[in-house]
Amino acid sequence: MKVLVDVSSIQGELKAPTSKSYTHRAIAIGALSSECIIRKALFSADTLATVDACEKLGAIIEKKNGDLHITGMNGKPRVPDDVIDVKNSGTTLRLMTAISSLANGATVLTGDSSIRGRPNQPLLDALNRLNVEAFSTRNNGCAPIVVRGVLKGTNAEIDGSISSQFISALLIACPLAMEDTILSIKGELKSRPYVDITIEMLKEAGVNIYVDESNGIKFIIPANQRYDLKDYTIPGDFSSASYLLASAAMLRSTIIVHNLFPSKQGDSEIINVLKRMGAEVHWDTLNGIVTVNGKLLKGIIFDAGKTPDLVPTVAVLGAVAEGITIISNAEHVRYKETDRLHAMAVELSKMGISVKEETDRLIITGGRPTGANVHGWHDHRIVMALTLLGMVAGNTTIDTAESVSISYPGFFEDMKSIGAKIKKLDV
Repeated sequence: MKVLVDVSSIQGELKAPTSKSYTHRAIAIGALSSECIIRKALFSADTLATVDACEKLGAIIEKKNGDLHITGMNGKPRVPDDVIDVKNSGTTLRLMTAISSLANGATVLTGDSSIRGRPNQPLLDALNRLNVEAFSTRNNGCAPIVVRGVLKGTNAEIDGSISSQFISALLIACPLAMEDTILSIKGELKSRPYVDITIEMLKEAGVNIYVDESNGIKFIIPANQRYDLKDYTIPGDFSSASYLLASAAMLRSTIIVHNLFPSKQGDSEIINVLKRMGAEVHWDTLNGIVTVNGKLLKGIIFDAGKTPDLVPTVAVLGAVAEGITIISNAEHVRYKETDRLHAMAVELSKMGISVKEETDRLIITGGRPTGANVHGWHDHRIVMALTLLGMVAGNTTIDTAESVSISYPGFFEDMKSIGAKIKKLDV
């Protein structure tokens, strides 16, 4: 699907969609429990892939009145009757690779062409150290993946520089191992807030994880624990809301976004980013309301180490800001749905913005974007970010726009409701 985006004047109030990250984890942890209700779950292509995978592993999941009612596996996944297809969801692949190691037999996991190119070797290596047979069928660390359990547990080391999802996956599976696990992190743990979300939700389920940071980072995971997540409400999603908030800053308008309460989400950093760039931002944490009044923006240096999903948002903010914006510490952003550093450099350049792409950073010189035909890279975050820039530049066509369904199915409708000029093209 293509969309045509034109110069827009926006103003109004919106409700942020609920969190994709929390929904994934809640479904997985609820499926490992006995009986669980997940309230205000996000129903997107990615989270539905997690629902399907958990059902293949033995959970019964029903949608009732907008909630998910789960009859879980009681910590004992079964060997699936068929291959688990995670579609385009990297989170689903990583979480289910680890969870399937608890089943007494072989599980095969695969996904679409993007998933079949995303790295998983650090996770596979760690599982093999934990007495699991886990390998890529093409010996390249990518799906299709075969996992043969049962997870025993012991000491393992894993590289933290590629994806925090590897660590979250192991933190969810290892409490159900036969022996205690000590998981040591090699190098910098990128995207640390996502691991904190996982630990927070495990605590909600009555599972204990101990963190030792006296000499590097080690997670100490007692064995033979029991999952007991009973009733959980998903918070609003700061990753998705970043596009709503940034649109006000870029178009110098006023937007009010509801359902944004404090949580472990690292992407709440978007509030500080907007303030640093010159926007007027007020966060009513008690009522979960963020108000943005757009002002003249200025370039900043943004460290993406903890918040890689904000990179496309910050890139388009930098494109319209005065001066230079540097997005640094961002090499791990190359291992997302697509190489987001390269994708943003290419598409911003098409729109007349000067961008220098380096191994782990982008250097963006703000300017006046011009309309263009741009590629969405089949990546929801690239498409949403380019939509914002199209609202400034006008006459911008974005392809693969259907990918917004991965995390924010109602994105275009929400933006149009506050005045955005977006037209779906029948091509």
